[in-house]
Amino acid sequence: MRAVDQQSGSYGEFEAFVAGAAGRLLHVAVLLTGEPEPARRLLAGALARTYAHWRRLRADDPYDFTRHELCTAFARTAWRHHGGTGVLARLSPQERLVLVLRLYEGLAEEVTAAQLGMPVERVRVLCNRAVSLLRAREAA
Repeated sequence: MRAVDQQSGSYGEFEAFVAGAAGRLLHVAVLLTGEPEPARRLLAGALARTYAHWRRLRADDPYDFTRHELCTAFARTAWRHHGGTGVLARLSPQERLVLVLRLYEGLAEEVTAAQLGMPVERVRVLCNRAVSLLRAREAA
């Protein structure tokens, strides 16, 4: 009986996490993919992986883990999401990732670089290029 109580408590904690974080994570996914349906699929996969690691994550921040899973899944499947609709459609997948993590999520360059596995200077260059492209579009 005790194992069932622990599992149901764990599931309840996960449900509470999803209720609190899913909206923001879905917005991140939509910004990355440019389309709502692929964003939902990407988020569902990231949440499934988060739930699979839930017991291990209880001491850590599950939001960071889920965002990392979301970004990793997007990077692996970026060729499917190139283009799309919206303001970020003109950006490359790497530029989208960097811009969303830096500006929307508010992560520092160092944290973004660590999460994406690239040098800090590369993150800086991609972010500056993406912002310049968006500003050029505004001016046109």
